[in-house]
Amino acid sequence: MHISGQCHCGHVRFEAEADPNRVGICHCTDCQTLTGSPFRVTLLVERADLKILDNQPKLYRKTGDNGRVRRQYFCPECGSPLFTSGEGEDVKEWGIRWGSTNERDVLVPKAQIWAQSSVSWLSQIDKLPSHEKDYVE
Repeated sequence: MHISGQCHCGHVRFEAEADPNRVGICHCTDCQTLTGSPFRVTLLVERADLKILDNQPKLYRKTGDNGRVRRQYFCPECGSPLFTSGEGEDVKEWGIRWGSTNERDVLVPKAQIWAQSSVSWLSQIDKLPSHEKDYVE
């Protein structure tokens, strides 16, 4: 399927051809720290299928708990996480950060990784009070 997306401020825009079955959740502590959330959702695509339309993202490298280097791409203006890739052979496949896509409603996760780092309360989230919009007392 064809997808498109951008960072929060719109400085970096992209489009890609993607398989909606390649969406996953990562519970690793790096993803928790990077998102300020209990997990991160990522769509995997071949690098050749991803086209950056406006402005290049900024890059830094981080070695994960598994010893592999991950390249983290983000908007140089607003800081939104956009992509991730590996190095060497791993550079051919890129992860598009789900929150930067315009098709979030159809990009449903199909698997989870690093479940050992999953926060203990995650399975209880459906029991929390829910409000349609902003919290109102």
